[in-house]
Amino acid sequence: MKSIRTEYRHTIYASYIGYITQAIINNYAPLLFLTFRQEFGLSLAQITMITSLNFAFQLLVDALAAKFVDRIGYRTCVAAAHVFAAAGLAGMAYLPSLSGNAYAGILISVILYAVGGGLIEVLISPIVEACPTKEKEAAMSLLHSFYCWGHLAVILLSTLFFRLFGIGHWRTLALLWALVPVLNFFYFLLVPLYPVTGNEEPVPIRSLVRKKAFWLLILAMICAGASEQGMSQWASAFAESALHVSKTVGDLAGPAAFALFMGTSRALYGKYADRIPLRRAIILCSAACIACYLLAALSPLPVFGLIGCALCGFTVGIFWPGTFSTAAKILPAGGTAMFAFLALAGDIGCSGGPTVVGLFANAFGGNLKTGLLFGLLFPVVMLLLELGPFARLRRS
Repeated sequence: MKSIRTEYRHTIYASYIGYITQAIINNYAPLLFLTFRQEFGLSLAQITMITSLNFAFQLLVDALAAKFVDRIGYRTCVAAAHVFAAAGLAGMAYLPSLSGNAYAGILISVILYAVGGGLIEVLISPIVEACPTKEKEAAMSLLHSFYCWGHLAVILLSTLFFRLFGIGHWRTLALLWALVPVLNFFYFLLVPLYPVTGNEEPVPIRSLVRKKAFWLLILAMICAGASEQGMSQWASAFAESALHVSKTVGDLAGPAAFALFMGTSRALYGKYADRIPLRRAIILCSAACIACYLLAALSPLPVFGLIGCALCGFTVGIFWPGTFSTAAKILPAGGTAMFAFLALAGDIGCSGGPTVVGLFANAFGGNLKTGLLFGLLFPVVMLLLELGPFARLRRS
């Protein structure tokens, strides 16, 4: 118990589980969309609102967190995040039946865990950045890999559970997944937490938004989220349309493969960050990401298009944690406000990237390959930012 209260490695372990929690709340409900339609008679518009509401409330929390986290305290907020996450997952098991209106019960559950997810996204990265680790970039990259492992675990373990016990027991599985944030709530009450800005005074929000570097970092986070989700959100549909396989196989060949490669990328950089400077890694990955988008969009053979889709997960892995680490170096006194706005920008990118791909695909007669070609914009901007302004800011 003494080591848990004094050793920062436990802070990092709890943070890993925090990102697994976020992966659970973002990816479990989508596996049940068809079940919700059949069991509760929901329309496609109502199903769409489940995802939209989740990310809308996460965006709202991202935007508000800069105002209240420092006043309330990191420990209280991160503990509350896990309470909300657990309540939302447990609520999904009971509220649709108890509320008298199944759809309202689902939406209440979504709002609860979305608040938890938004807080986790804002809090966990600065908590790990503040830990007295030697390799900050490596620690950040490894941290974000656990979202990928969580995403992969949700897909694989949920699929296995449904195969063994049947989809009708989805409520039981929701309660089992809720145990993850419950246990991590108690873990976070014990681990040591460190000042986010070290010995420096946090920059006021007014001063932060006047800095050109801040807006360049915001642009980078938008492109990081868009590069990632522009491909990931369409991976299953791309696999089904390209290879004409079932949805189960499409999920495994598409988003599951994407998550596996993205997690591998982050874990590898977490191990070898001391050998590859962050700027060089982002430049190489940006160029490789562009190549993957081109392969997916232009390959005449479906199987090579799918390979490009899967490998894209490897190339985008460094973008999100790398931008957080870049921000911590360029604006070391940015504090909670900076991390909150970066999380907000990343979520905007996660929402905007798939939208851009979908809109252009629809404009060209439902051609998903054409939509992906327009998604190429985001890794191109990432590359230009690293080659230009960020190189100058790191030197200054």
